[in-house]
Amino acid sequence: MTAATRPPAATPLTAVIDGIAQAARLASRDPADVTLIAVSKTQEAEAIRPLLDAGHRVFGENRVQEAAAKWPALRDAYADVALHLIGQLQSNKAEDAVALFDAIHTVDRPSLVDALAAAMAKTGRRPDCFVQVNIGAEDQKGGCAIADLPALLERARAAGLPVVGLMCLPPADVEPAPYFALLAKLAREEGLSGLSMGMSGDYATAVTLGATHVRVGSALFGARKAMAA
Repeated sequence: MTAATRPPAATPLTAVIDGIAQAARLASRDPADVTLIAVSKTQEAEAIRPLLDAGHRVFGENRVQEAAAKWPALRDAYADVALHLIGQLQSNKAEDAVALFDAIHTVDRPSLVDALAAAMAKTGRRPDCFVQVNIGAEDQKGGCAIADLPALLERARAAGLPVVGLMCLPPADVEPAPYFALLAKLAREEGLSGLSMGMSGDYATAVTLGATHVRVGSALFGARKAMAA
């Protein structure tokens, strides 16, 4: 569901869609150009179904194994669901991810590029790929260094990956706008139109700065449940 598609009842989903639409209009953008990814990681099927019943069809998961456990049954019941992998991906899970997801937002290293290319060749599936940039140069976060981005993109393109954009997670507890603006600049320089950026607390800012995909969880589902180890 894009931000231009509004479910009928007043719900957290409508509030987020309206917030995206307002931010898009402030930036003279079409709200339909922004895809809302409902981050359903750690959520059980019972919590996801109300959004599906309201017509939303784009969801994000962090873990391949969690998504594989709960989404096949939901996809059988609801048509046209698109799944986006927004968590870090181990190279040995690349084939499973390619088989399950419609987009992968966390391509961040040459070994993963190679694993995804092999998985796509084997399965025939070609999910959209976003290259994740460690926009704040934080040791604890995934993503390639800004200086390494051109080389990683060159490798991904040479391997035939369908790279559609860049993704980032700005540092916590600081103003995100400069980081979003930097990611947008990097994307322009690399000829990429997709920008996966913005979460529950800052998606409006991200939209004003060009986000094409926002990843919203707690604003839709409430506080995140803890995952079992």
